[in-house]
Amino acid sequence: MHGTTALLIEVGALLFALGMLGRIGRRFGLSPIPLYLLAGLAFGQGGLRPLPASEEFIEVGAEIGVILLLVMLGLEYSASELVGNLRSAAPAGVIDALLNALPGAGFAFLLGWGWEAALVLAGITWVSSSGVIAKVLGDLGRLGNRETPVILSILVIEDLAMAFYLPVVTAVLAGVGLLGGVKALSVAVLTVVAVLVVAIRYGHAISRFISVKDPEALLLSVLGLTLFVAGVAAELQVSAAVGAFLVGIALSGPVAHHATQILSPLRDLFAAVFFVFFGLSTDPAAMPPVLLPALALAVLTMLTKVFTGVLAARRGGIALPGQIRAGLALMPRGEFSIVIAGLAVASGVEPELAPLATAYVLITVVTGPMLARLTDYAWFKGMVRKRMAVRRPVGPVPAAD
Repeated sequence: MHGTTALLIEVGALLFALGMLGRIGRRFGLSPIPLYLLAGLAFGQGGLRPLPASEEFIEVGAEIGVILLLVMLGLEYSASELVGNLRSAAPAGVIDALLNALPGAGFAFLLGWGWEAALVLAGITWVSSSGVIAKVLGDLGRLGNRETPVILSILVIEDLAMAFYLPVVTAVLAGVGLLGGVKALSVAVLTVVAVLVVAIRYGHAISRFISVKDPEALLLSVLGLTLFVAGVAAELQVSAAVGAFLVGIALSGPVAHHATQILSPLRDLFAAVFFVFFGLSTDPAAMPPVLLPALALAVLTMLTKVFTGVLAARRGGIALPGQIRAGLALMPRGEFSIVIAGLAVASGVEPELAPLATAYVLITVVTGPMLARLTDYAWFKGMVRKRMAVRRPVGPVPAAD
């Protein structure tokens, strides 16, 4: 009973504090994400006061938070839109991988690490945080913007690539050899293809089966289906986030509309818990020795992400302001980067890799949401308009009388 009482006290105090931090952030026009992360750092390992009674609860809540963020993203788009966006964004996905994975691998070799650590760091710098970006887009009211499908297409390509990358890197770090890596990759490919086929071919049937007349039944059905598919995907060594996103894609029509309204409060609650957990799992004392290398890597790869977003949005025919918004939105790294670093730590590859990855992710995830707001400021809009005026072609000069 004492343990339950302590859990209620810790969780209640934490949620109340998060509510106050979110209110302060919005009062000053800031995204609450960095404040949630700093709160986690303050009460995590080496912080002001640990939260032992609620640690397991927060960990599970964080996983649910990522899943809800991704299913809500999926509810914004239909299966046909997903396939169309993936086809058009495939070249941007290749550019994204080259521009953001290679700097991580090169940085590992520069530090004198082996090829296994280079493979791990390449994944850490490659993939953006779908959870953080989804939260930022929602906070800034940009889910309906023209550049948002481009951003989501790149995120989906990265998440699908992680479904194949994670089994391979797990096999490499475990030393199971080529056969084990091929087996893990085959399972991942079959799982993703199966879920995609079900989402695209039978999505309407699934939507018809789920009733929208009873809000309680709708909430339980959609949430249960999402958690189940995400769990099965994770069990098969495929990203739970990918499974959740595809559930959102599979639902359409009135079901998707009503599910978005019902799930929004739950998403906000568990998303805040996810960002707190990220800070709780970080020991601030381990980061100062690797802070400068992490900062240099973060600056380099945030610039490459901006370049990736600008190129992808330009290919989609989006104007310069939308191109810049797309690039700035893609900068944060998060859940996948921490998962990849955790695999390396468990296998004993390079002890400095974990604090470097943690510092790197914190830098991008704190500064990314702040920089994403740049395009909302009047001085930045004026600068972009001047840039567009310079680039605008000048028409023919009329002939003199």
